[in-house]
Amino acid sequence: MMISIALMFADNRFGYVDGIRYGFGFLATPIYWLSDVPSVVSSAFDDSFTARSELVEQNKQLEQKLLVAQHELGLLENVAFENSRLLELDQSANAIFGEVSPAEIINTSPDPSSKKVLINKGALDDVVNGQAVLDANGLMGQIDQVMPTTSWVLLITDSQHQTPVEVNRNGERALARGSSRGLGQLELEFVTASQDIRVGDKLVSSGMGSVYPKNYPVGEVETINRDPGLNFLTVKVKPFANLDSTRLVLLVKPSSRERIGLNKTESAGASF
Repeated sequence: MMISIALMFADNRFGYVDGIRYGFGFLATPIYWLSDVPSVVSSAFDDSFTARSELVEQNKQLEQKLLVAQHELGLLENVAFENSRLLELDQSANAIFGEVSPAEIINTSPDPSSKKVLINKGALDDVVNGQAVLDANGLMGQIDQVMPTTSWVLLITDSQHQTPVEVNRNGERALARGSSRGLGQLELEFVTASQDIRVGDKLVSSGMGSVYPKNYPVGEVETINRDPGLNFLTVKVKPFANLDSTRLVLLVKPSSRERIGLNKTESAGASF
């Protein structure tokens, strides 16, 4: 007790203990700093974690906004494409002689060997068997089966379907049948080497056999091959119509004379 009082008196009087206190303070500084490191690190970690969480949340919000923007852009592109197709269809309708009505393809045949599509018009819309169906580019097929509100369309690429055609350049006639190989092509039947048909020739419906009205665009000759020993050429034709992608089509209302012919022709297999 007396020693403590003496030290306090000596420090207060002569400042002897200041040096000792300063030395201890200098030595203790690293200890104080080290003891504060956990709180500094913890604070920095908390700040970093908060910043990262905010970035993650912002990223999620941006991804959601991007998804919405992409969806809206897709809708706008679909609307623009739909308007373009409608304009093309309207222009095609203006170029067709006779009354036409629009229809929409709503299904395809589940039978892989059959080339048929289902449209949303039927007997209640005055659709009749044998009626021609076109898209904005050319002939697609004809009505094969009519129901009250829907109808099946037999496409020109069906292997059981025959389309009387002629070369637009010179009127040379032939019969086009759907390729049996299922390649979405047509093949001209019984074409001899003496016939004037060339690659690039445009084919239109000939109007023969009351199968289709005359002058509907059908397709373009892609290849012509002659097999040794055979009298006929193998002629491949690419249809003008977008048979695998078209959704909007035109139904051509037959004239009174054509309607009589359609009643006599139950399928497209009539000879030309």
